[in-house]
Amino acid sequence: MTSLSTTLSDWLSQGASAILVTVAEARGSTPREEGAGMLVGREACAGTVGGGRLEWTAIATARRMLEDGTHLETLDLPLGPATGQCCGGHVVLRLERADDGTVAALQERENRAREARADAAAVRGRPCRTGHGDSLRAAAAAPAVDRRPGAGVPRDDPAGVERILTDSPLDPLAGAPAGAGYLVLTHSHALDFEIAEAALRRGDAAYVGMIGSATKRAKFERWFKARGRDVSALERLTCPIGAALTGDKRPEVIAALVAAELLVAFAVPSCVSLSPPGRGSG
Repeated sequence: MTSLSTTLSDWLSQGASAILVTVAEARGSTPREEGAGMLVGREACAGTVGGGRLEWTAIATARRMLEDGTHLETLDLPLGPATGQCCGGHVVLRLERADDGTVAALQERENRAREARADAAAVRGRPCRTGHGDSLRAAAAAPAVDRRPGAGVPRDDPAGVERILTDSPLDPLAGAPAGAGYLVLTHSHALDFEIAEAALRRGDAAYVGMIGSATKRAKFERWFKARGRDVSALERLTCPIGAALTGDKRPEVIAALVAAELLVAFAVPSCVSLSPPGRGSG
C-alpha cells in the first residue's frame, strides 16, 4: 500500500494540487481515529477518513478549496445529525493545502506510526487448505460498486471477481446459492440494513458481515426487531466486521481481518487450526 507521503510527493512532482484532510479530533464512536488522513486532488483521492457522508463532505469541501484558493479550513461534524451516520461520535477535520512541507510532515507521522506498531503482537497461524484462498484474495482487492454520481470504480477487476452493476442490489442476493457469504459495505446505512436483513432471512448463508460499529449494530438490531423478524437470526450477523483486533481502524487491517473471517466461515474440515502454537494447534 503506497503511503500518503509517497502519493503526495508524486502528485506534487507532476504539478497537481492537493488538500490534506486529517482527523484532528475524534470523540465517541467514530469510523477513524485521530491522525487518520486522506489526500484529495481535483480528480483523485488517496487514503480515507472514514467513508460515508463524512468523507464525501470532506472531499466536496477540499475540491471547493482547490478551486477558490483557500489554504485552511476546519469541519466540525457530529456524525448523526450532520452526516446521517449512526456511529454517534463527533469528528473534527482539518483541511489544508499540501506542499513540500506537508510531505515531510507526513513522512514523520508515518515513521512514528511504524515505530508505535513495532511492538504489536504478530498474528501467526498456518495456512488453511480450503480452496478459497485465491477467491478471497481477489475479493479483498475488488472495488466496491457505488451508485453515487462521480464515485470512481476501477475498470479492471481482479481475477475471479464478477462485477454486477445494478440499481436493485437485492436481486442478485435473491439468486445467490445456498452457503454463500455476504459482505455488506455500501455508502448508505439504510441500504446496508436492507441487504443484511435479506441475507439473514435466507437462513442459509455461510457468512453475513456488515461494516459498522457497535452503535450501528445496536441500531440495526432495533430496526430488525421492529420489522417483526426472528431475533435469533441476529446471532449469525458479524458486525462490526474485522473486529478481532480491537481499536485498530486502519482499512487495510480491517480488510485483512475480514479475509480471515471469511476463511473461517468457508473452512473445510481439513483446515488446520489457526490457534497460536501451544494452544491446541496440534
